[in-house]
Amino acid sequence: MSATVVRLVNGGVSLVLTSRDHHLPVVSHWGTVLAPDDDLTDVLTPQFVSDQTERLIECSLVPEEARGWLGTPGLAGHRSGRSSTHAFTVTGVDADDHRATFHASDAGLDLTLTVGLTAEGVVELSAELTNTGDDPFTLDSLTPALRVPLRARELLDFTGRHLRERSPQRHPFAVGTVRRDSRRGRTGLQSTTLMIAGEPGFGFQEGRTWGLHVAWSGNHTHLAERAHGGEQILAGGECLLPGEVVLAPGESYRTPALLYSFGVGLDELSARYHAWLRRQHEARRPAGRRPRPITLNTWEAVYFAHDLDNLVELAEVAAKVGVERFVLDDGWFGSRRDDTAGLGDWEVSADVWPGGLEPLADAVRGLGMEFGLWVEPEMINLDSDLARAHPEWILGPPGRLPLRVRNQHVLNLAHPDAYAHIASRLSDLVARLGISYLKWDHNRDLIEAAGPQGERLVHAQTLAYYRLLDELHERFGDLEIESCASGGGRIDLGVLTRTDRVWASDCNDPLERQEIQRWTGLLLPPEFIGAHVGPARAHTTGRTHSLTFRAGTAVFGHFGIEWDLRSANAGQLERLTAWVARAKELRGLLATGRTVRTADRDGTRVHGVVGDDRAVFAVVQLASSPTYPTGPVTFPGLDPDARWRVTLDELTPAPDLVWAAEPRVLSGRALAEAGLAAPTLYPEHLAIIHLERSES
Repeated sequence: MSATVVRLVNGGVSLVLTSRDHHLPVVSHWGTVLAPDDDLTDVLTPQFVSDQTERLIECSLVPEEARGWLGTPGLAGHRSGRSSTHAFTVTGVDADDHRATFHASDAGLDLTLTVGLTAEGVVELSAELTNTGDDPFTLDSLTPALRVPLRARELLDFTGRHLRERSPQRHPFAVGTVRRDSRRGRTGLQSTTLMIAGEPGFGFQEGRTWGLHVAWSGNHTHLAERAHGGEQILAGGECLLPGEVVLAPGESYRTPALLYSFGVGLDELSARYHAWLRRQHEARRPAGRRPRPITLNTWEAVYFAHDLDNLVELAEVAAKVGVERFVLDDGWFGSRRDDTAGLGDWEVSADVWPGGLEPLADAVRGLGMEFGLWVEPEMINLDSDLARAHPEWILGPPGRLPLRVRNQHVLNLAHPDAYAHIASRLSDLVARLGISYLKWDHNRDLIEAAGPQGERLVHAQTLAYYRLLDELHERFGDLEIESCASGGGRIDLGVLTRTDRVWASDCNDPLERQEIQRWTGLLLPPEFIGAHVGPARAHTTGRTHSLTFRAGTAVFGHFGIEWDLRSANAGQLERLTAWVARAKELRGLLATGRTVRTADRDGTRVHGVVGDDRAVFAVVQLASSPTYPTGPVTFPGLDPDARWRVTLDELTPAPDLVWAAEPRVLSGRALAEAGLAAPTLYPEHLAIIHLERSES
């Protein structure tokens, strides 16, 4: 038996791939770095046992039935019911220390597998399938996989809903399949975001973990599967609808990027994704990423009640508290006085804005702020001029419309004329109004997304959306775009290589946001997560919270405001001004540091961001504690041998603690192992603690 072994090492991670007898490669090791002379070719070969194929099962990067894998196939497809099984032969391998490409073929099909191990330790895996036959090949699925070791016996994934996105759920990694499909046409409020396998009881700091993210904004799948023989995989890809991809002779299909991360504890796994995304953005903006502007969005301040004088007054108050970007939300265009009409008519409403939006935009810029605008370009109301003129541009099966959601339907961006129309309208708005920021919304799932012949178009719609973003960035190099979709419904690393932040949720209640931001932050660094201070009484839950809790929660994301500041009193504005200043002080740290978290204990949570020379932590009391006073809390992630000066933020409560009376200096090891006596706080309150590297 001949074997080709490829060893990739980068970012503190090792990936060993073995191809036997020119078969597709299997994972021999993925995890901590091994010694260069460690040869795993034969030492992992199991004993032959009864009830087994004549050759040992090979679970490759594209698992094949022909090699004994009887779980979910890596490739499924056919030629009008024929040629539905495959046994690829590797015809060539190109590899260096960080990347490998395997070229393989089977009757009428060429397969290219590309595996990269980035400087951050993230595995980038993709597959490209080309039809080299003489007749069409219908592709049902192409879901590459990586094997994970048997010590990973527990799974973590996520679910969610509107206003409560990314709720964690754990499962045993037992024999069988845990499959999470999103067939919603966008990433989805219920999307798993990450599928993570780990050692039993793994947490933020402990236990080896292996995770997968599918970087795609349309239909997608994540699956964790364990066979009776002990092989187990994390696999994923695009979730193709029936007949959606049919490859004519010579045509190719490429999967979305599958991004895998390994870490000892969830924080290390998370840090690799954070560093990967930051590098993507630095590459897209070679001039460098500027500090994230403090943003005010008008939605919860005025909703659809647009009025120039009122909005200028709001902008004036916003500028006084330190806001740097003013974003006008829904209601500025066409007949859009509520959510029943106007989508698709991207012309400024002459009724509401008789002088156009230029007076507001000029006033905002005159106050020293940037001007941003809300749009929802992929959607259309039936009560709109565009729908009346071009009903054929609406996605839906022949002869009927799909179910409505939020009174709207989906515009077929795969239609060349519809695409050109929207691209022209957006470009005109950005150029004419000097818009620096688009809040790009997407407020419904794609139900029965089909073309005039009933052909399914989610794949084409997603590619058209990506192309539209790319064209806008090419034309307007400094334009920033937020990915918003009913709040957090389009959060993935496919869209975030083209946009600059996400709106994590339509819920600004800080108690809910503690959870939403915690788990969104497993994939995204804090500067990409829009987090706003709302009014005292949250519009979505009815809860009332202090400004300290609202702002102290928002300061750990891309800080903003969603509050009618004209209704705030002088004291509230003074405290908000101080919080805006604090957000500006911390945003450099948040955009470069490493996010760390501890497990909740007795209603208390600790999370923070650690840089080379400083760190900031929040001690959050989510609920009343059974211990009274609250027990000590620890601070992970600090250089253990460095000395750190500890101070309590003056904007948060000043508890009667000995260490809080004056700054203390402790080693990072002491802070991580012994910790500090925690402030005893009311439920739904927090304190912020600063640490600065000290020479004393």
